[in-house]
Amino acid sequence: MTLDSPAAPEAPAGPAAPRAPRRRRLPVGTALTYLSLLVATAVVLLPLTVVFLTSLKTSEEVSDGGALSLPGNWLNFDNYVTAFSDGNMLMAFGNTAFILFFSIGGTVIIGSMTAYAVDRFEFRAKKLVMALFLVATLVPAVTTQVATFQVISSFGLVDTRWAPILLYMGTDIVSVYIFLQFIRGIPASLDEAARLDGANAFTIYRKIIFPLLKPAIATVVIIKGITTYNDFYIPFLYMHSEDLGTISTALFRFKGPFGAHWEAISAGAILVILPTLVIFLLLQRWIYNGFSQGATK
Repeated sequence: MTLDSPAAPEAPAGPAAPRAPRRRRLPVGTALTYLSLLVATAVVLLPLTVVFLTSLKTSEEVSDGGALSLPGNWLNFDNYVTAFSDGNMLMAFGNTAFILFFSIGGTVIIGSMTAYAVDRFEFRAKKLVMALFLVATLVPAVTTQVATFQVISSFGLVDTRWAPILLYMGTDIVSVYIFLQFIRGIPASLDEAARLDGANAFTIYRKIIFPLLKPAIATVVIIKGITTYNDFYIPFLYMHSEDLGTISTALFRFKGPFGAHWEAISAGAILVILPTLVIFLLLQRWIYNGFSQGATK
Protein backbone atom coordinates (compact mmCIF):
# COMPACT_ATOMS: atom_id res chain seq x y z
CA MET A 1 0.00 0.00 0.00
CA THR A 2 1.42 3.38 -0.96
CA LEU A 3 1.16 6.50 1.10
CA ASP A 4 -1.35 8.06 -1.32
CA SER A 5 -3.81 5.15 -1.24
CA PRO A 6 -6.85 5.63 0.97
CA ALA A 7 -6.98 3.79 4.24
CA ALA A 8 -9.22 0.78 4.40
CA PRO A 9 -12.45 1.35 6.31
CA GLU A 10 -12.55 -0.06 9.83
CA ALA A 11 -14.85 -2.97 10.48
CA PRO A 12 -17.91 -2.05 12.56
CA ALA A 13 -17.55 -2.93 16.19
CA GLY A 14 -19.65 -5.85 17.27
CA PRO A 15 -22.18 -5.63 20.09
CA ALA A 16 -20.70 -5.36 23.55
CA ALA A 17 -20.70 -8.50 25.60
CA PRO A 18 -23.47 -8.41 28.19
CA ARG A 19 -22.28 -7.75 31.69
CA ALA A 20 -23.12 -10.19 34.38
CA PRO A 21 -25.83 -8.73 36.64
CA ARG A 22 -24.60 -7.61 40.01
CA ARG A 23 -26.06 -9.30 42.98
CA ARG A 24 -27.81 -6.87 45.26
CA ARG A 25 -26.46 -7.22 48.70
CA LEU A 26 -29.04 -7.27 51.44
CA PRO A 27 -28.47 -4.37 53.84
CA VAL A 28 -27.33 -5.37 57.30
CA GLY A 29 -30.34 -3.73 58.94
CA THR A 30 -32.81 -5.58 56.71
CA ALA A 31 -31.01 -8.89 57.29
CA LEU A 32 -31.15 -8.40 61.05
CA THR A 33 -34.85 -7.53 60.79
CA TYR A 34 -35.65 -10.75 58.92
CA LEU A 35 -33.48 -12.74 61.31
CA SER A 36 -35.28 -11.31 64.36
CA LEU A 37 -38.65 -12.08 62.76
CA LEU A 38 -37.60 -15.68 62.10
CA VAL A 39 -36.40 -16.07 65.69
CA ALA A 40 -39.62 -14.57 67.06
CA THR A 41 -41.69 -16.87 64.83
CA ALA A 42 -39.77 -19.91 66.04
CA VAL A 43 -40.21 -18.85 69.68
CA VAL A 44 -43.98 -18.55 69.20
CA LEU A 45 -44.59 -21.60 67.01
CA LEU A 46 -42.25 -24.07 68.70
CA PRO A 47 -44.29 -24.41 71.95
CA LEU A 48 -47.53 -24.63 69.95
CA THR A 49 -46.02 -27.37 67.79
CA VAL A 50 -44.97 -29.33 70.88
CA VAL A 51 -48.46 -29.00 72.38
CA PHE A 52 -50.13 -30.08 69.15
CA LEU A 53 -47.87 -33.12 68.71
CA THR A 54 -48.35 -34.12 72.35
CA SER A 55 -52.14 -33.92 71.99
CA LEU A 56 -52.01 -36.67 69.33
CA LYS A 57 -49.76 -39.05 71.28
CA THR A 58 -50.56 -41.83 73.69
CA SER A 59 -49.31 -41.78 77.27
CA GLU A 60 -46.56 -44.27 76.34
CA GLU A 61 -45.38 -42.09 73.46
CA VAL A 62 -45.28 -39.05 75.73
CA SER A 63 -43.19 -40.81 78.37
CA ASP A 64 -40.83 -42.62 75.97
CA GLY A 65 -40.42 -40.08 73.14
CA GLY A 66 -39.07 -36.57 72.94
CA ALA A 67 -41.01 -33.33 72.82
CA LEU A 68 -40.75 -33.04 69.03
CA SER A 69 -41.17 -36.74 68.25
CA LEU A 70 -44.00 -37.50 65.85
CA PRO A 71 -47.12 -39.35 67.02
CA GLY A 72 -47.69 -42.88 65.81
CA ASN A 73 -51.26 -42.10 64.72
CA TRP A 74 -52.05 -38.64 63.34
CA LEU A 75 -55.77 -39.31 63.71
CA ASN A 76 -55.65 -40.11 67.43
CA PHE A 77 -58.36 -37.82 68.81
CA ASP A 78 -58.98 -39.81 71.99
CA ASN A 79 -57.19 -37.17 74.06
CA TYR A 80 -59.55 -34.49 72.79
CA VAL A 81 -62.57 -36.58 73.77
CA THR A 82 -61.04 -37.17 77.22
CA ALA A 83 -60.26 -33.50 77.72
CA PHE A 84 -63.74 -32.41 76.65
CA SER A 85 -65.64 -34.98 78.73
CA ASP A 86 -63.51 -35.49 81.85
CA GLY A 87 -62.55 -31.82 81.99
CA ASN A 88 -66.20 -30.69 81.81
CA MET A 89 -65.25 -28.33 79.03
CA LEU A 90 -68.86 -27.64 78.04
CA MET A 91 -69.71 -26.38 81.53
CA ALA A 92 -66.42 -24.49 81.62
CA PHE A 93 -67.27 -22.76 78.35
CA GLY A 94 -70.65 -21.76 79.80
CA ASN A 95 -69.08 -20.25 82.94
CA THR A 96 -66.50 -18.45 80.84
CA ALA A 97 -69.18 -17.03 78.53
CA PHE A 98 -71.17 -15.79 81.54
CA ILE A 99 -68.11 -14.05 82.99
CA LEU A 100 -67.13 -12.63 79.60
CA PHE A 101 -70.56 -11.14 78.95
CA PHE A 102 -70.84 -9.19 82.19
CA SER A 103 -67.14 -8.32 82.44
CA ILE A 104 -66.89 -6.90 78.93
CA GLY A 105 -70.23 -5.11 79.16
CA GLY A 106 -69.34 -3.54 82.49
CA THR A 107 -65.87 -2.57 81.27
CA VAL A 108 -67.28 -0.83 78.19
CA ILE A 109 -69.90 1.11 80.16
CA ILE A 110 -67.69 2.05 83.12
CA GLY A 111 -64.64 2.81 80.99
CA SER A 112 -66.46 5.00 78.48
CA MET A 113 -68.35 6.88 81.22
CA THR A 114 -65.15 7.47 83.17
CA ALA A 115 -63.30 8.71 80.09
CA TYR A 116 -66.24 10.99 79.19
CA ALA A 117 -66.33 12.51 82.68
CA VAL A 118 -62.55 13.03 82.83
CA ASP A 119 -62.34 14.65 79.40
CA ARG A 120 -65.50 16.76 79.27
CA PHE A 121 -65.90 17.99 82.85
CA GLU A 122 -63.67 20.32 84.85
CA PHE A 123 -63.36 19.62 88.58
CA ARG A 124 -60.76 20.20 91.25
CA ALA A 125 -59.55 16.62 91.61
CA LYS A 126 -59.18 16.04 87.85
CA LYS A 127 -55.37 15.97 87.89
CA LEU A 128 -55.43 13.81 91.01
CA VAL A 129 -57.73 11.29 89.31
CA MET A 130 -55.44 11.08 86.30
CA ALA A 131 -52.45 10.63 88.59
CA LEU A 132 -54.23 7.82 90.44
CA PHE A 133 -54.98 6.12 87.11
CA LEU A 134 -51.27 6.27 86.29
CA VAL A 135 -50.30 4.90 89.72
CA ALA A 136 -52.82 2.07 89.33
CA THR A 137 -51.11 0.96 86.12
CA LEU A 138 -47.70 0.91 87.82
CA VAL A 139 -48.66 -1.06 90.94
CA PRO A 140 -48.36 -4.85 90.40
CA ALA A 141 -51.70 -6.56 90.98
CA VAL A 142 -50.06 -9.38 92.95
CA THR A 143 -49.02 -7.00 95.74
CA THR A 144 -52.67 -6.11 96.49
CA GLN A 145 -54.20 -9.59 96.30
CA VAL A 146 -54.43 -10.09 100.06
CA ALA A 147 -56.41 -6.88 100.57
CA THR A 148 -58.48 -7.56 97.46
CA PHE A 149 -59.37 -11.05 98.67
CA GLN A 150 -60.46 -9.65 102.05
CA VAL A 151 -62.72 -7.11 100.33
CA ILE A 152 -64.30 -9.75 98.07
CA SER A 153 -64.74 -12.08 101.04
CA SER A 154 -66.46 -9.34 103.09
CA PHE A 155 -69.04 -8.99 100.30
CA GLY A 156 -69.65 -12.75 100.35
CA LEU A 157 -68.65 -13.17 96.72
CA VAL A 158 -65.96 -15.82 97.14
CA ASP A 159 -66.80 -19.04 95.27
CA THR A 160 -69.25 -17.21 93.01
CA ARG A 161 -68.98 -16.08 89.41
CA TRP A 162 -69.50 -12.47 90.46
CA ALA A 163 -66.09 -12.23 92.14
CA PRO A 164 -64.05 -12.34 88.90
CA ILE A 165 -66.67 -10.20 87.14
CA LEU A 166 -66.30 -7.46 89.75
CA LEU A 167 -62.51 -7.63 89.61
CA TYR A 168 -62.36 -7.58 85.81
CA MET A 169 -64.64 -4.55 85.63
CA GLY A 170 -62.82 -2.56 88.28
CA THR A 171 -59.17 -3.10 87.36
CA ASP A 172 -59.02 -2.28 83.65
CA ILE A 173 -57.27 1.09 83.47
CA VAL A 174 -56.06 0.44 79.91
CA SER A 175 -59.64 0.52 78.61
CA VAL A 176 -60.16 3.94 80.21
CA TYR A 177 -57.12 5.30 78.39
CA ILE A 178 -58.31 3.82 75.06
CA PHE A 179 -61.72 5.49 75.44
CA LEU A 180 -60.07 8.72 76.59
CA GLN A 181 -57.94 8.94 73.44
CA PHE A 182 -61.00 8.53 71.23
CA ILE A 183 -63.18 10.99 73.15
CA ARG A 184 -60.49 13.64 72.85
CA GLY A 185 -60.89 13.38 69.07
CA ILE A 186 -64.64 14.11 69.23
CA PRO A 187 -65.30 17.87 68.84
CA ALA A 188 -66.72 19.54 71.93
CA SER A 189 -68.94 21.60 69.64
CA LEU A 190 -71.24 18.58 69.35
CA ASP A 191 -71.79 18.72 73.11
CA GLU A 192 -72.50 22.45 72.99
CA ALA A 193 -75.01 22.07 70.16
CA ALA A 194 -76.81 19.31 72.08
CA ARG A 195 -76.94 21.43 75.23
CA LEU A 196 -78.58 24.24 73.25
CA ASP A 197 -81.28 21.76 72.33
CA GLY A 198 -81.85 20.94 76.00
CA ALA A 199 -79.85 17.70 76.30
CA ASN A 200 -78.25 16.88 79.64
CA ALA A 201 -74.87 15.22 80.20
CA PHE A 202 -76.20 11.66 80.18
CA THR A 203 -78.19 12.24 77.00
CA ILE A 204 -75.09 13.63 75.28
CA TYR A 205 -73.12 10.57 76.34
CA ARG A 206 -75.83 8.12 75.29
CA LYS A 207 -76.80 9.65 71.94
CA ILE A 208 -73.60 11.37 70.76
CA ILE A 209 -70.46 10.15 72.50
CA PHE A 210 -71.18 6.44 72.86
CA PRO A 211 -72.23 5.84 69.21
CA LEU A 212 -69.02 7.54 68.01
CA LEU A 213 -66.89 5.18 70.12
CA LYS A 214 -67.54 2.09 67.99
CA PRO A 215 -63.87 1.58 66.96
CA ALA A 216 -62.75 1.97 70.58
CA ILE A 217 -65.49 -0.35 71.81
CA ALA A 218 -64.45 -3.01 69.30
CA THR A 219 -60.83 -2.72 70.40
CA VAL A 220 -61.70 -2.95 74.10
CA VAL A 221 -64.07 -5.88 73.56
CA ILE A 222 -61.43 -7.90 71.71
CA ILE A 223 -58.54 -7.14 74.06
CA LYS A 224 -60.60 -7.51 77.23
CA GLY A 225 -62.26 -10.66 75.93
CA ILE A 226 -58.98 -12.41 75.11
CA THR A 227 -57.44 -11.36 78.45
CA THR A 228 -60.43 -12.58 80.45
CA TYR A 229 -60.73 -15.76 78.39
CA ASN A 230 -57.10 -16.75 79.06
CA ASP A 231 -56.89 -15.67 82.71
CA PHE A 232 -56.17 -18.46 85.18
CA TYR A 233 -55.19 -16.73 88.41
CA ILE A 234 -58.42 -14.96 89.39
CA PRO A 235 -60.84 -17.86 88.61
CA PHE A 236 -58.53 -20.31 90.39
CA LEU A 237 -58.25 -18.07 93.46
CA TYR A 238 -61.90 -17.04 93.84
CA MET A 239 -63.92 -19.96 92.43
CA HIS A 240 -63.15 -23.22 94.23
CA SER A 241 -66.13 -25.39 93.32
CA GLU A 242 -65.80 -27.78 90.41
CA ASP A 243 -69.07 -26.62 88.87
CA LEU A 244 -67.65 -23.06 88.69
CA GLY A 245 -64.58 -23.96 86.66
CA THR A 246 -63.63 -21.94 83.60
CA ILE A 247 -61.80 -23.19 80.54
CA SER A 248 -58.48 -22.07 82.05
CA THR A 249 -59.00 -23.92 85.34
CA ALA A 250 -60.69 -26.98 83.82
CA LEU A 251 -57.34 -28.24 82.52
CA PHE A 252 -55.98 -28.22 86.08
CA ARG A 253 -58.07 -31.31 86.84
CA PHE A 254 -55.68 -33.45 84.81
CA LYS A 255 -52.82 -32.70 87.18
CA GLY A 256 -52.59 -34.82 90.30
CA PRO A 257 -50.13 -35.44 93.14
CA PHE A 258 -48.56 -38.36 91.26
CA GLY A 259 -48.08 -36.69 87.90
CA ALA A 260 -49.91 -35.05 85.07
CA HIS A 261 -51.66 -36.37 81.96
CA TRP A 262 -49.83 -34.15 79.52
CA GLU A 263 -51.52 -35.64 76.47
CA ALA A 264 -54.97 -34.71 77.82
CA ILE A 265 -53.73 -31.31 79.02
CA SER A 266 -52.28 -30.62 75.58
CA ALA A 267 -55.52 -31.61 73.86
CA GLY A 268 -57.47 -29.36 76.21
CA ALA A 269 -55.03 -26.52 75.56
CA ILE A 270 -55.64 -26.85 71.82
CA LEU A 271 -59.40 -26.72 72.43
CA VAL A 272 -58.90 -23.57 74.49
CA ILE A 273 -56.58 -21.91 71.97
CA LEU A 274 -58.69 -22.51 68.85
CA PRO A 275 -61.57 -20.08 69.63
CA THR A 276 -59.25 -17.20 70.51
CA LEU A 277 -57.04 -17.89 67.50
CA VAL A 278 -59.98 -17.87 65.09
CA ILE A 279 -61.49 -14.73 66.61
CA PHE A 280 -58.15 -12.92 66.58
CA LEU A 281 -57.46 -13.79 62.93
CA LEU A 282 -60.93 -12.61 61.90
CA LEU A 283 -60.92 -9.39 63.93
CA GLN A 284 -57.25 -8.43 64.06
CA ARG A 285 -57.78 -5.39 61.81
CA TRP A 286 -60.11 -3.94 64.42
CA ILE A 287 -57.35 -4.21 67.02
CA TYR A 288 -54.69 -2.56 64.88
CA ASN A 289 -57.05 0.12 63.55
CA GLY A 290 -58.32 0.86 67.03
CA PHE A 291 -54.86 1.39 68.45
CA SER A 292 -53.62 3.40 65.47
CA GLN A 293 -56.68 5.67 65.44
CA GLY A 294 -56.49 6.17 69.17
CA ALA A 295 -52.80 7.06 68.96
CA THR A 296 -53.32 9.70 66.25
CA LYS A 297 -56.31 11.45 67.80
